[in-house]
Amino acid sequence: MIQASLLESTEAWGIKVERIELKDVRLPVQLQRAMAAEAEATREARAMVISAEGEHKASRALKEAADIISESPGALQLRYLQTLNTISAEKNSTIIFPIPIDIISAFMKR
Repeated sequence: MIQASLLESTEAWGIKVERIELKDVRLPVQLQRAMAAEAEATREARAMVISAEGEHKASRALKEAADIISESPGALQLRYLQTLNTISAEKNSTIIFPIPIDIISAFMKR
């Protein structure tokens, strides 16, 4: 745009401008703020896309894990014991063992 304007002015003299170098450009504060806001919005949009892609991959991995565990009842029990082992490795933890209701109801009938 600047080159085109300069070309119009110098063409009458027979001078052709091939290159323009700008060294110091001063922008109004309001324009600087608008450009900064636009850049921030672009960064936030990109971050949201990356986050959504991560959520998508995590949900696929969770579904695959659920499919594998559902094929073997023993796998679920092993995963449960592994989780308890991880919890017990912490120094100040209280472990609550959930008991299935069908086991409790058998004792309540007696």
